Amino acid sequence: MTTIQTVQAAKNAARSCALLSENTRRGILLAMADALLENTENILSANALDMARAKEAGRNSQFLDRLMLSEDRIRSMAQGVRDVANLPDPLCGMRDVVTRPNGLTIAKKPVPLGVVAIIYEARPNVTADSIALCVMSANAVVLRGGSEAIDSNRAIAGVMIEAANASDMPEGAIALIEDTSRESAQQLMHMNGLVDVLIPRGGKGLIDSVVREATVPVIQTGAGVCHVYVDATADVQMATNIIVNAKCSRPSVCNAAETLLVHRAIARFFLPDCLMRLAEAGVELRGCEKTRMIIPELAQATDEDWETEYGQLILSVKIVDSLQEAVEHITRYGTGHSETIVTQDIAKAQEFTNMVDAAAVYVNASTRFTDGFEFGFGAEIGISTQKLHARGPMGLSALTSYKYIVLGSGQVR
Repeated sequence: MTTIQTVQAAKNAARSCALLSENTRRGILLAMADALLENTENILSANALDMARAKEAGRNSQFLDRLMLSEDRIRSMAQGVRDVANLPDPLCGMRDVVTRPNGLTIAKKPVPLGVVAIIYEARPNVTADSIALCVMSANAVVLRGGSEAIDSNRAIAGVMIEAANASDMPEGAIALIEDTSRESAQQLMHMNGLVDVLIPRGGKGLIDSVVREATVPVIQTGAGVCHVYVDATADVQMATNIIVNAKCSRPSVCNAAETLLVHRAIARFFLPDCLMRLAEAGVELRGCEKTRMIIPELAQATDEDWETEYGQLILSVKIVDSLQEAVEHITRYGTGHSETIVTQDIAKAQEFTNMVDAAAVYVNASTRFTDGFEFGFGAEIGISTQKLHARGPMGLSALTSYKYIVLGSGQVR
C-alpha cells in the first residue's frame, strides 16, 4: 500500500480500536510478546542485515549499539510488552466527577488519541514499545522507521501484527511504512485529518525538521543536552559515581549527561580524581579556562560544545561561581530534558529544583533514570521536552485525551 493508503486504513481502524475491551487489549499484547520470543531467530537474522549495512557504511559504535539486537534484548523487548499488558487500563473509569447546582453531572472520560504516527531512526526497540503502548491505550499506530533499521523493523512489526490480527485487533490498526524515503516522512507530516498526533524520535536534526515542517499536531521529544551540577557541599564520591554513570553507562541515549558543572569551592579537590575516572572510562574531556587551569591537558571547550548533544564519550566541564550561574548555564544551553544537582544542602536542592525548567530534575541521582521503565510506565513512546499535553517519559496516559460526559434530567439553558 502507499503511505496514504496505510494511514487511511489506520484511521478507519481507529474507531474499532477505541471499542476494544481491556481484556482483549491485554490478550493481544500477551500474544505479541510470545510471538517475539518464538521468532527470535528470524528477528536476529533480519537485524544482522541492518548491522552489516551499518558497519559497511562506517557507522560509529554508538549508532551500532542503538541498532543491535541480541537474544537478551529481544527477551527484554518481549518482557516490556508484557509489562505494558499488566499496567492499569488508561481508559478505565470516569474522572473529576462533579454535580452542578442545576443537577447536571459532569465527568471526564479518558479516550484514545486516534492515529498515532511515529517517525524514528535506528532504534528497533521503538517498534515494539510503540506498538505495545498504542495497543494498550486503544490507539491505531503508524510506524515510519529509518532505512538503517528497515529489516529489523519489518521483522518485529510483522511478527507483532500477525499475532495481533489473530487476537481480534482491527486490521490496519498497526502498520509499518516500508518506504523510508524522505517523501514518506513528508507525507506523514502533512496528513491533517488522518494523523491525530505525530511523534518524532531520534537526533536533533530529525526532531527539529518534524517540529518545523509538520502541519499535524506534534509532540516534541527531546534532544538531551543534560547537565550534572556538583554543588559546594556535594559528597565527592557520590558526585563522581553519578557523573560517571550519567556519561558512561550508555552515552548514545538522550538521558546521558553532556556537561559537568562544578562549584569553584569544590573544584580543585574534586576534579582531578573525578576526571581521571572519566578518562579511564574512555571519555574525551573538554574544559573551560578555569578547568584547564587545574588540568591543563584538557582540550578547550567552546560555545558549540556547551550546546552539543554528543551521543558519545565526550564531556564538557565548566567551573561556576554559584548555583545561580549553574542554573543560568543550564537555562541557556539545556534542552529541557534532564538535569541533576549533587548536594548535601537541602535548601540548595530545593532552589535548584524550583529554578531549573526541565522535564526531569534530580537531586543526588543520575540523569539516566529518565526512562519509561525506570519511572514505572512499562515502556515509553518518547521523552517529551515540551509542556503541552505531555512532558517527560510518555507512558499510557500520555496517549490518551478525554471527553466530557454530561448527564442531565431534562435541563435546558
